[in-house]
Amino acid sequence: MSRAGHNFAAFCAAALLFAAPAAPAQASAWRQATPAELAAVLPSRAPVVNEHIETEMRTASGIVDGHGRCIAGVVLITAGYSADGKYSHYLLVQAPVRVGAVELDPGQYVFGWTRSQTGDSLSVHFNRAATGALVGTTDANWIAGSTRIESLHIWPPQDKGIIQIGRFGIPYKLGGG
Repeated sequence: MSRAGHNFAAFCAAALLFAAPAAPAQASAWRQATPAELAAVLPSRAPVVNEHIETEMRTASGIVDGHGRCIAGVVLITAGYSADGKYSHYLLVQAPVRVGAVELDPGQYVFGWTRSQTGDSLSVHFNRAATGALVGTTDANWIAGSTRIESLHIWPPQDKGIIQIGRFGIPYKLGGG
């Protein structure tokens, strides 16, 4: 083998050696879910306690990792259901996550909110979708400089790491803790 060929082979081997450890980290990186991915995991009628409540899929948002796990949510159309006034959103969690002060294990949840007296925050309560049992409550705070109002936006952790409701946001941390 010529000296140039030997150098090229050594370069390729080194490149593979340095690239190999990075592959698993990239595979688990979280990114914004596509509309097709959201449609595949979110129900058109969400199971909430004893009802199946219609969802508004155009409001769906979520993140997905390299293993196909997602954290995704959608607005519930609760008018005419017993959930009216209690819950506003359905949330599917396929990896442990801490949302504000609330630990969520993989499962299905619903959440709703009430505005603070000052109007600068929301008190958000998370409940198990199947039973309505309260899991916990946390605050969503006004997002400074926010001009875009979103029904729901789950930002990837490397972008903002928040769940946005209107102009309010709740920070989250993947893996709980």
